[in-house]
Amino acid sequence: MSAKKAFPLRLDPALHAAIERAAACDLRSVNAEIECLLREALARRGIKLDDPVPVKRGRPPGEA
Repeated sequence: MSAKKAFPLRLDPALHAAIERAAACDLRSVNAEIECLLREALARRGIKLDDPVPVKRGRPPGEA
């Protein structure tokens, strides 16, 4: 089960298109780009967050 909070978000179509372009340039999904932009905006305001939990990738280790 995902540890991330899911919620609906309504965006202006032009804003969504701009985020899609930025995400493509950064090789990210739109969702990851929005999360990155929000973290950057909060950091500029001096709001500290815990580091994001790294995503586990690859196959799980085999049994010995």
